[in-house]
Order: sequence, then C-alpha cells, then structure tokens
Amino acid sequence: MSNTYFSPDPAQQKIAADLYETVKDLPLICPHGHVDPRLFADPNYQFGSPVELLIIPDHYIFRMMYSQGISMEALGIPRQDGGAVEHDHRKIWQTICDHWYLMRGTPTYLWLRDELRDVFGIDAKMNSANAQAIYDAIEEKLKQPDFQPRRLFERFNIEVLATTDAATDTLAHHQAIRASGWAGRVIPTFRPDAVVNLDMLGWRQNITKLAEVSGIEVSNYQTYIHALEQRRAFFKSMGATATDHAAMTAYTEELSPGEARAIFHGALEGTATTTDAQRFTGHMLIEMARMSSEDGLVMQLHVGSFRNHNPLIMERFGRDMGADIPVSSEFTRSLKPLLDRFGNHPALKLVLFNLDETTYSRELAPLAGHYPILRLGPPWWFFDSLNGMRRYFDEVVETAGLYNTAGFNDDTRAYPSIPARHALWRRAAADWLAGMVVRDQIDTDDALEMIRAMAYDLAKTTYNL
Repeated sequence: MSNTYFSPDPAQQKIAADLYETVKDLPLICPHGHVDPRLFADPNYQFGSPVELLIIPDHYIFRMMYSQGISMEALGIPRQDGGAVEHDHRKIWQTICDHWYLMRGTPTYLWLRDELRDVFGIDAKMNSANAQAIYDAIEEKLKQPDFQPRRLFERFNIEVLATTDAATDTLAHHQAIRASGWAGRVIPTFRPDAVVNLDMLGWRQNITKLAEVSGIEVSNYQTYIHALEQRRAFFKSMGATATDHAAMTAYTEELSPGEARAIFHGALEGTATTTDAQRFTGHMLIEMARMSSEDGLVMQLHVGSFRNHNPLIMERFGRDMGADIPVSSEFTRSLKPLLDRFGNHPALKLVLFNLDETTYSRELAPLAGHYPILRLGPPWWFFDSLNGMRRYFDEVVETAGLYNTAGFNDDTRAYPSIPARHALWRRAAADWLAGMVVRDQIDTDDALEMIRAMAYDLAKTTYNL
C-alpha cells in the first residue's frame, strides 16, 4: 500500500498505514456537494469530452489559469453574452496541459493525478508532450458503459450522495431517479439563498417562481414563510435530510413580526436597502433554525466568502466562476441571537463552515464544544487540502472534541474526483491520529475508533443518514 500523505517518520508512518487500511474500503458518505442530479436520472447518461467533464465545470482549475493570463474564453468557458469562446476541446486540453505545472502543490493537482490513475487507469503525468495521449485515453474510457455515472457510483462504493438544490427546484431529476428503480441513493438538499438573500440578482423573479412551485401566492411575509415551509416538506418527502445556507457573515438578528413584514414588503416593491438585506438574511437564518427544529432537517451554514469579487468576470461569465475571495469572520457575537433561542434545542443540528481559519480555535471550537446544536464542518473550499486538514485537526479537536465535528464531505461538482478527495481525507486523518499515538496522547484502540468516526460514522450520524 502506498504511504502517500503519511509522515516520513517510520513509526508514525507504520501506524498511519495500519489505521488507513481499516477504513480505506468503507463506503463513501457524501452529505454535501454539487454534483448535478441529471447524471443519475438517465441510466444511459454519457459524459461529454474530457474537457466538458474535467475542465469547464472546475473553477479550481480555470481560476488558476486565469490568474496567469490565460483567458476564460481560451478554456471554453461560456460567456453570458454568447460571445466567441474556444470550441476545439483538444486545443483546450493542450492549453491546460501546457500550463499544468501551475497547479503543482495544490490539492487540485493531487486530486486529478489520483483521479486519472485510480478512475481512468492513467499513470502518465499531465504535460505538453502527453496531452493528446491522455485526452485519447480518457475519451476512450468515457465511451464505455462502465464509465456511465450510475456504474461509477457503484464502483466508487458511494452509500449516499446529497446534491444541492434551489428551494424553487421541482426536483424532476430526483423524481426520475426514484421512478427508475435504481438502488443508488441520491438525495436533494434544500438551499433557499436565492429567495432569502434580498440583494441576490433576480430575487424578485425567484419569489415568483417560489409561488409557482409551492402553489402559494407569495404576497406578503406570512405567505412567504408558508411557501418555504411547503418546499421544505416537499424536499423532505424526496429524501432530503439537510438544508444549506450561504452568507458572507454569520450575522443573525431576530426581527419583530412588524419589522420582518415591512422589510419583505419593501423588497417586493423594490425599495429594500443593503441594511434591510443584511438584517433580513440574519433574521431568516433564525427562522430556518426554527423550521429545522420542527422538521428535523440538519442546517448547514457556509460563511466567509466575498462572492463574485471580480466584476469583469461576473459580467462576462456570471456567478460562481472562480472569483470568490475569503473574508474575515466573527461568530461569537454574530450567532448569539440564534443561539440564545435555539442553542440548547434537543432536536436541532447546525453544521458550521468557514473560510477564516483564525476562528477555528478562537471561536468555532469553543462554541461547538459547548452548544449542543453545533457541529463543525470539515475544512472548506480554499482549505480543503492536506495542509488545511492538518491545521483543522490541530486547531479544533483539542477544544471541541472530535465528536463535535461533522466528518468529511467532498463539496464537489467534479464527480469523478470524489474517491480521491475522500482518500486524501482518510489518509490525512490516519496520519494525524498516528502522530498522537506516537506521542502517547491516545492509544491504538482509541485511534482505531477515531479513524472510523472520521472516515464514516461522523458524517452519517451528523446528517441523519
């Protein structure tokens, strides 16, 4: 077995390898991610070209290329205005391989290296000379039935995979999966940001769509709340066990009924201010906690991203195109209104994710180490890496305890990378635990139980799977 990602210290390396061996074949629990459910709705779904599968959907790759002066158009990223982009996928692939050295030292480099080897059976290193041979090899594999999404789901040993779906989604693809009789468990996750964050582009149109899909005329704050509750119930009937919420900050505020009605009315009329939007989002996080305490859906909160920081990219290519930047965060005061009301609730779980590592030991670990509703999600986005995982373990566990963390989720749109991401987490966890065994902080029996929890049990229990 490879000792990839393990310490070079012989004693720690041996223990890490033994620990990893006990969990490497456990099923994958994928409670949060962004894989498109269309992949599984059609039993004969075929992936497109290697570029459509591995490059165009992956902002980790094209944001790095853009930072070095390679245009998004050259990589085939569609423009909002329908403007010209490169359509020759072999040329795009060659461009990526010519510049693949830019990814050295990044988690994307590791994920794709391991993905090519373990999923596609390709050991060659991506570079200019090998580009077309690797493209040919991937293309040939993608034509085979064993590389259809459902077959890969079974090969990857995925026990459950949760997608992330807008509150207004009809879940037609999930319904098709269910109707097909296929045994793979793919479930939705309720994400209401587009109808909660008043300053989101298209909010008013999204409210119209919310009314349409819920069958409730959303004419005021009360009917708005009823429509959201109706959608949550529908998602739950389709297998959902969680919700997901994104906000730049963890700010929460409980508005009076009159204030909530007034701000919502102003938003319908187009007169809501930036301050109104911030206050309403903070209020709705508390409302969503209230709903979760009643319907049992686990609540996830992702905090700390300044979305769409580059206006040129936003204008040309739209939202979520690699121009998101972390900001500093504060939780102790910001979450207090929510925790004052629900922090001790016996039937609520709130999983926190953050892009400000300075909060790990200062705020998040102490909060999760006290409030029964809180769990800490794994290192997210910019910190979903070997070093990010090590820092997370060191900063969080000694204060929050391992069992107040939520295990791992891959949080990916890049479906074939899922096994590589879980393997990295499991190896990083095994090596970190082995270090504690070597230092006599825990014994081997403790480590064996802890590695199973980190690889499988924590995610399954946190998300009620």
